[in-house]
Amino acid sequence: MVRGCLLDTNIITYWFHGQCKQHDRVTLKINSLPPETPLRISVITWGEIQYGHQIESKEPTPIQIKFAEFVQDRFPRVLEIGEPTTTYYGELRARLFKKYRPESKRKKGRWPEELVDPTTGKELGIQENDLWISAQAVEYNLTLVTHDRMERIRRIADDLVVEDWASPG
Repeated sequence: MVRGCLLDTNIITYWFHGQCKQHDRVTLKINSLPPETPLRISVITWGEIQYGHQIESKEPTPIQIKFAEFVQDRFPRVLEIGEPTTTYYGELRARLFKKYRPESKRKKGRWPEELVDPTTGKELGIQENDLWISAQAVEYNLTLVTHDRMERIRRIADDLVVEDWASPG
């Protein structure tokens, strides 16, 4: 069975935009995959795309419409966040907390919910959306394809496979 891929926002953007330098590398990699390889998108990624469009223009521009059509044509089934996803998210975030919580919060409590001031994603050195997408990749046994570094998530998530199709070599 071929392992599927969960594409992050930046990879989808590079695939769509022919003028960016990463486009050829991403397209070449996608075209080299076995035809039965499932390519997926997270509802989180779709939300990031929508956010980007909204901050640029209140009304959809022609390029935004083409981009939305591109995404919808290639990813007719968006992976939703469900109860199982929350378990994977909780496990990953707990590992991050145990390894990277700030020194000032080590004395207050062992668990984030015990803290008066909860530990933020910024303090843990992560983007919350990346953590949710990583949880979905683990849940669905998909390779997460991103151009983001995500070093801390990679260090604590032994069951997460991450590839970067946009970097040279």
